[in-house]
Amino acid sequence: MPEELPKGWITTTLGEIRHDKSVGISQDQMRGETFELYSVPSFSEEKPEIVSGGKIGSNKVFVSPGDVLLCKINPRINRAWVVGESHGYRQIASTEWIVFSKQDGISSDFLRYYFTRDAFRDYLASNVSGVGGSLMRVHINVIGTYPFPLPPSAEQMRIVVKLNAALSRVGRAETAALRACERIKDYRAAVLHSAVTGELTREWREAQRKSKRATTETGKALLERLLVTRRACWEETELKRLRAVGKEPKNDKWKARYPEPIFPRIEGLPNLPEGWTWASLDQIGELERGKSKHRPRGDTRLYGGPYPFIQTGDIRKSGGTIREHTQTYSEFGLKQSRLWPAGTLCITIAANIAETGILSYPACFPDSVVGFVQDDNLLKVRFLEFFIRTAKSDLERYAPAT
Repeated sequence: MPEELPKGWITTTLGEIRHDKSVGISQDQMRGETFELYSVPSFSEEKPEIVSGGKIGSNKVFVSPGDVLLCKINPRINRAWVVGESHGYRQIASTEWIVFSKQDGISSDFLRYYFTRDAFRDYLASNVSGVGGSLMRVHINVIGTYPFPLPPSAEQMRIVVKLNAALSRVGRAETAALRACERIKDYRAAVLHSAVTGELTREWREAQRKSKRATTETGKALLERLLVTRRACWEETELKRLRAVGKEPKNDKWKARYPEPIFPRIEGLPNLPEGWTWASLDQIGELERGKSKHRPRGDTRLYGGPYPFIQTGDIRKSGGTIREHTQTYSEFGLKQSRLWPAGTLCITIAANIAETGILSYPACFPDSVVGFVQDDNLLKVRFLEFFIRTAKSDLERYAPAT
């Protein structure tokens, strides 16, 4: 049931209230003159372009101050612009605008606000025609039959004044919100930086140093424990592998195949707090790329089973903890991948560089993600996740272009 209009308003159509006094001008006629051009792409700059006629590549139409321009082409369909006062040049507009020439009794700003409504955009978008998706247009006849509630002229002006004031407040609120978000972002970054550089715990360390009963383990001692654990885990895994293929070792020579971890390059790095030490991820845990061996990747046999399949977009949206996924692997998919345990730190190395998230449940992920695994009792994986956040810009800079 249509809404009842206020007293004094009437329902008409855009075709009935539209007047178009615009006159076309060809490319040849524009040569040798400079124009004030209202083009569709320049709308985002909120001002017309000052352009030499020789550089204009298509026919245009003359417009005048107060004319309302309505975009008829995707993807900018329903953008609206009121032609402003001239800056000393003749004013022209793209033929991708539908021109509503200024006329007495109809506020140009009121009409522009009406065009920017979501309901009007939805109507236009559902009535486009043509070929090529983004090149589809709205025919003028579609505009002409659209109903338009027409208030008295004085009330139109009052509505525009109140809308301008309300939208100005909204704009100020949005600006303040964006500034607040930036401050929060900066504060979060500062806190994370102070955490991974030791500043956040400086007073605690000082108290531990003065306490006679404190027995705090140093970073060097922790690294030595982690390296021992790393080797022990490798030997256990390798021994199981050898026995599974019937190659029971007769001596310890197989242990010589142990892949020594990559050591960190610390030249030029800042000094660390007392008791801290530099280490590489390869030294302190298992660091491996995800597995997705099967090609093509889009093979439908891979998907639709019970095994969560984490992708880079899931990690980006995780906020640091992966609690949901958008795809799953089948048994066939699992055979060519790997099911990583809960607690694995996932780090993206493609599409989005150095986005991080810790698995809250076992899951697979592709080779566009690196997994880091370590017993949380030995090393707090969350601390490492925090550190990767602080290093994100560096990692993005180091990433190759392809």
